[in-house]
Amino acid sequence: MDILSPRQNKVLALAGKNGRVDVDDLSATFNVSPQTIRKDLNVLCDRQLLQRVHGGAIVGSGIENVSYEARRLLAPAAKRAIGRRTAELIPDNSSLLINIGTTTEQVAHAFKDHRGLLVISNNVNAVAIMKDFMGVELIIAGGQVRRSDGGIVGGAAVDFINQFKVDFAVIGVSAIDEDGSLLDYDFREVRVAKAIIENARHVILVADTMKFERNAPIRIGHIARVDTIVFDSQPSQKFQEICREHGTRIVIAGE
Repeated sequence: MDILSPRQNKVLALAGKNGRVDVDDLSATFNVSPQTIRKDLNVLCDRQLLQRVHGGAIVGSGIENVSYEARRLLAPAAKRAIGRRTAELIPDNSSLLINIGTTTEQVAHAFKDHRGLLVISNNVNAVAIMKDFMGVELIIAGGQVRRSDGGIVGGAAVDFINQFKVDFAVIGVSAIDEDGSLLDYDFREVRVAKAIIENARHVILVADTMKFERNAPIRIGHIARVDTIVFDSQPSQKFQEICREHGTRIVIAGE
């Protein structure tokens, strides 16, 4: 699947900010023809990132997640930067749990030069990325494999993770609320994420700030349980104040 063009990424960001985009407005904003904008919207809707409506497109209802392959196309450069910065926070000879997510995949890529890592994961994709890294010992959770994204979910995965107590957890979420709530779409994955958080001494949340523009119905927990967040850019002042109140450190990738 091809990556999105710079204009398509900007259209997606505008839709996330405003909830809706209109063909005529976008045509004027980017100084291109309405036909070009319609093609961009068709690409975004075909990849389940937006939904077409008369005259434009809207962000989805938040009840269903967009496809995993489509999420890989969202803010790829930001996710790579977050992955590299997160890996810098984890020293050699550490143990960690890592969950499913396109951003946590980028963290996995960044462990290539680490040594003495023990990584336990319910993320089939992350395990495939790290399987040839000589400095990483891998343990994969058992349980039901979710076909949509390669996440291992369910009670068996939770029981497996509860056997461990690790130095770090690296978690991704589907959405973040301005009040500090961490949200997801699948209650099975939420159970796994909670187990990962509870069995780590230091919890690192990795997220691009587009997560504030999405909504998901199931609560994983609150930012108060997270020790460090790695973002691609500064979140809102309100969110920064919530983090300060709970002692959660914000790290900006690239700074």
